[in-house]
Amino acid sequence: MQISQSQLQKLSQELRLTPQQILQSTILQLTTLALESRINEELEQNPVLEETDQEQNNEREKEKTEDEKEKEELDWESILPSNDDYKPKIEFDRSKETIQYIQPAPTGLTEYLQDQLRLMNLDEIEVQIANQIIWNVDDKGYFTLPLDNIASLLNTSLETAEKVLKTLQGFEPTGIFARNLQECLLLQLYELGNSDDAILVIKDYFEDFANRRFSKIMKALNWEKERILEVQNQIVKLNPKPGAGVSTSESQYITPDLIVNKIDGEFVIEINDTRVPDLRINSNYLAMLSKGNKLNADTKTYLKKKVDLAKWFIQSIHQRRLTMTRVMKAIIERQIDFFNDNQAPLKPMILKDIAEDVKMDISTISRVTNGKYVQLSFGVYELKYFFNEGMLDASGEEVSTRIIKEKLREIVDSEKKGKPYSDEKLSKLLKEAGYPVARRTVAKYREQLKIPVARLRRDLV
Repeated sequence: MQISQSQLQKLSQELRLTPQQILQSTILQLTTLALESRINEELEQNPVLEETDQEQNNEREKEKTEDEKEKEELDWESILPSNDDYKPKIEFDRSKETIQYIQPAPTGLTEYLQDQLRLMNLDEIEVQIANQIIWNVDDKGYFTLPLDNIASLLNTSLETAEKVLKTLQGFEPTGIFARNLQECLLLQLYELGNSDDAILVIKDYFEDFANRRFSKIMKALNWEKERILEVQNQIVKLNPKPGAGVSTSESQYITPDLIVNKIDGEFVIEINDTRVPDLRINSNYLAMLSKGNKLNADTKTYLKKKVDLAKWFIQSIHQRRLTMTRVMKAIIERQIDFFNDNQAPLKPMILKDIAEDVKMDISTISRVTNGKYVQLSFGVYELKYFFNEGMLDASGEEVSTRIIKEKLREIVDSEKKGKPYSDEKLSKLLKEAGYPVARRTVAKYREQLKIPVARLRRDLV
């Protein structure tokens, strides 16, 4: 008996994130200031979520009867993780002087994009999709999350999400919301006009152009050298990082996401989110939902969905505090010499080390440490600062790869641009300087430093 292709069954595994996991990941990667904005946005979109007024809440609690308290009681054990390491945040003391630190890099991309979003005529679900996309744009302006994850989170079609993304890709700066460099360059070329040749090259010969295989492109298109040089001159003027140039006109400041103080010989970790409001689910909506027989099916479904989203949102904020505390504690334990004395050199440490210490995925550690800062008694540091690999130098002592990378950068900066060093030559020069680094390792460090290969560092003409 023959089996046709249509009758064959294929068994495969596919990892898909639940809506709760997507939301948790999104909240975890936010800085403190971004979290404040995200909460305000959620308060506007979800009517069952509200900010807790502590004084009114205390008075209301005193006036409630025992029956009323039981009716409003939520199963918080099913909402929030149970962990003894978590400590409630300290109330913000507005009489206490706060220290602000000048931020080295400009911010304001999220606010800039949301200002443009408010001018668009989109329906409710489209606005929700747009906000999710905006919150998942990195500092270079690239959209970093698979679009089907957002469609799944908001229970909508991928076609609707694609339509919204296409609308957002018309925002300023041109090239924003691209999913990769190729799409970023194409968006800018479409906007420029009179760019047919450049569009053709980026669309059909992107890899060849990126690796400067110009002769191959000229042969395939039957072009002269002048024509490909004209295309190159047009493309090099484009912005590969459209989000990086967006800033506000005001001075920008760092708000540390964590504060670490040494008290009685012990390091105390505090999540610096005292300005972030406490949230709760509106008791009136909970009461309505508990009397479900008096609601029509659509209203009951709508309310249940909003309550579930509110629960997940509150849980994600609490989980963010817990995860950040655990990761910071593990970093301190690994770099205890530096925290005791900032003159001490950092020990080699990678994301995998912390992931193993706290028993979490490396991707989670990356989200916690990316773009977040900790305030110490001797300064403010980005969490990424504490991570660096290590190796043995010529004398057998372990040194940080940060030192080796600095030396590599120094060598490349001093090379002749008409005859740049190959990776093999760079390896020999580093070995002469006391750092026995293999050619493949040199290539890895060079890529991490955003240094192109030798042929791309050489002048084209």
